[in-house]
Amino acid sequence: MDQIKHTYIQVNGLKLHVAEIGSDSSPAVVFLHGFPEIWYTWRHQMVAVANAGFRAIAPDYRGYGLSDIPPEPEKSSFIDFANDTASILDSLGISKVLVVGKDFGSMIGYLFALHYPQKLAGIITLGLPFVPPGSHNMYLALPEGFYIRRWMEPGRAEADFGRFDAKTVVRNVYILFSKSEIPIANENQEIMDLVDPSTPLPSWITEEDLAVYGDLYHKSGFKTPLQVPYRTILDKTSYPQQSLNDLKIDAPALFIMGEEDYVINFPGIKEYVNSGEVKKYVPKLEIVYVPKGSHFVHEQFPDQVNKLLLGFLNRNKC
Repeated sequence: MDQIKHTYIQVNGLKLHVAEIGSDSSPAVVFLHGFPEIWYTWRHQMVAVANAGFRAIAPDYRGYGLSDIPPEPEKSSFIDFANDTASILDSLGISKVLVVGKDFGSMIGYLFALHYPQKLAGIITLGLPFVPPGSHNMYLALPEGFYIRRWMEPGRAEADFGRFDAKTVVRNVYILFSKSEIPIANENQEIMDLVDPSTPLPSWITEEDLAVYGDLYHKSGFKTPLQVPYRTILDKTSYPQQSLNDLKIDAPALFIMGEEDYVINFPGIKEYVNSGEVKKYVPKLEIVYVPKGSHFVHEQFPDQVNKLLLGFLNRNKC
């Protein structure tokens, strides 16, 4: 971990934090985190790919971690994050990159692929497949207490999270998202109440790891993270304005999913992936399930995930 260097890059009017390891002349891999994560979620992968001869780059999005909070977080959008990613790469002099995205970072990665295809050598996503515009309406089919529906509502999550310090919020989300059940609260219950305070952390994340997340969310707060992804997740404007039939990612792609990831139980997702319908949009997609894997499969089983990543990266390095 000590060999990972930390820099700040001025991008689109904001100073964004970037963690990096590996030679500047090596093929570049950009890692895009999800929630409740920041760059640190990729600690196992960054060292592994750097040791294998790649340059690993993991930014904190605007409003996350050590990056600047935008002046109006409530106006942040998915396309802002994709454009920031492209600008970071331009600042570093990187013309072609391999992208790795986790959770909603997969959405950022695919938007990057659609808007900047000339910059993409290949894309790996974990925990969330490519879904076309409009498909996120599936969330509205779940009960009112579904965590995404709750966090879409301005003020609801702020009041819920505000009862705890940032470290406890991250702890609770890690515990919830490590289960195979979709987090759904009862009518008179908040999402944070779904976790008993005595519940231990999953065995693969330590109190020291949690402290890193807690400190960084204490700095950034949750205003931007609640905006992107949750309050813009139904917005279609970040996608290129073209028909669904023309919406394709032609680059090589790999989708890694834990067999016990709760996201696979979202309405229609399992059928969409297993039927191969997803390949209508990502024709060169390879799909791999990790036995016993949770939503945090890259932290839970880093050696297995690193092997999959390196196999793909070595086949498609630019």
